Amino acid sequence: MPVGLSMRLISLLIVFLLLLPSTEMKRPGKGKGLKGARQNLAPGRVRVAGRHSRSRSSRLVRLPNCSESTESGEVFVDCQDQRLTSIPASQMWLKEPKHLLLARNRIRVLNDMAFRGYESLTSLDLQQNQISLVEEGAFQGLTSLTTLLLQHNRLVTLSEEALIPMPSLRYLRLYDNPWNCFCPLDSLIRTIQVPSNRKLGNHARCAEPITLKGIKLKQVDPELLCKESDPTGDPMEDQRDSTNTLKPSPIRSKPDAIAACHTYFFPQMRMDCRKQGLTEVPTGIPEDIVHIDLSHNSISHLKARDFQGARSLRTLNISNNNMEHIDTGSLAGLLHLRELDLSDNSLLFIQYGVLEDLYFLSQLNLGGNPWMCNYSIHYMVYWLRLHPAVRHSGLLCHSPLEHNGESVEEYVNSYNRECPKDRQHSQIDQDTDPELWQTVMEVQREVEEELEPSHLKAPQKYQIIRLS
Repeated sequence: MPVGLSMRLISLLIVFLLLLPSTEMKRPGKGKGLKGARQNLAPGRVRVAGRHSRSRSSRLVRLPNCSESTESGEVFVDCQDQRLTSIPASQMWLKEPKHLLLARNRIRVLNDMAFRGYESLTSLDLQQNQISLVEEGAFQGLTSLTTLLLQHNRLVTLSEEALIPMPSLRYLRLYDNPWNCFCPLDSLIRTIQVPSNRKLGNHARCAEPITLKGIKLKQVDPELLCKESDPTGDPMEDQRDSTNTLKPSPIRSKPDAIAACHTYFFPQMRMDCRKQGLTEVPTGIPEDIVHIDLSHNSISHLKARDFQGARSLRTLNISNNNMEHIDTGSLAGLLHLRELDLSDNSLLFIQYGVLEDLYFLSQLNLGGNPWMCNYSIHYMVYWLRLHPAVRHSGLLCHSPLEHNGESVEEYVNSYNRECPKDRQHSQIDQDTDPELWQTVMEVQREVEEELEPSHLKAPQKYQIIRLS
């Protein structure tokens, strides 16, 4: 073959190879545009577009398994328990979030401008991470933020400068961090001690130095934080005497709810006190808490005024506590309680009067208790009959043996059938004072009226009216 012809064939082959990719893209079924791209997206990927897109070209971003929801017209982004090590980009969300939940992740550092694009946030939950450093410009742009949760982290210091970009901040949680109460913390302590900042930094305590360990930041004298150590090498000797009276006792009569439990603000105020080794209901439950979970602890006894002040409670879970006794008055004041879980405890009966304040209760869980079917159990059945709207479960006899597994309500019904009215009359001592006898008969008549359906009651000829 002539050399010239060979060179021409090689040139044509090269041109063909160069044109091949564009030819492939024009084949039928290829290049379907945006629709085809969406169908071929891998799980966990989305196209960034809409208000955040600066060009018409799309790009793929791998998302954590977060959820977006809207409640009362406000957008919540829930990225809890996602093992995140950094703040997700704001472009990932379809709408501007008002509430960003990042609790229980693995975030260690909050860098400057970490929340760029989140200018509409009103609440930010960063609790239960591993945050040890917050740079001064980390919260830049969050001018609408009212709630910042930083409790249960590893912060030893925090500058007041980090709070300046948040002029609307009203709630700041800093407790359960190992705060070093030295000179670098001076500006923060002075800020949270301003009277108008009464809800900033409550319950946060010093971990260092030893002379201030356990003292609340709100009680530390900032004038002494930057003093040099005395010649003996004992730092802040002057403050030792002035703060001795403020140190908490090593033996607390009752655990503190804020320190022992995890508090979540959104979408509703709730406290998670599960598996904290509690032997008593913790004190200091905030009055705006709506839900509290005290399950899987060792609370054996509910005492009067245990929930004093927690008047906003809607749900209360005290299951799995080996509870044996509930005092009258222990649930007093819980007028708005809707759900009560007493299951899987050691209750034999409910003492008279325990449930009297629960006017709006709708769900009562009672299973897993060794209910004893004797006269002490009658109060529970009578209360449930007077509150037919209450859905209840698990009320079964455990003892005595002859009633094991029987419904408590059936037991009470059979108890009443076995005690007919004429037998009760014959048992009344005829030598009893007539006035006392009349009182006994009146009480018996009232009990019968309560148990007898209204349509079976005979018309009353006489009516007894008490004047005292």
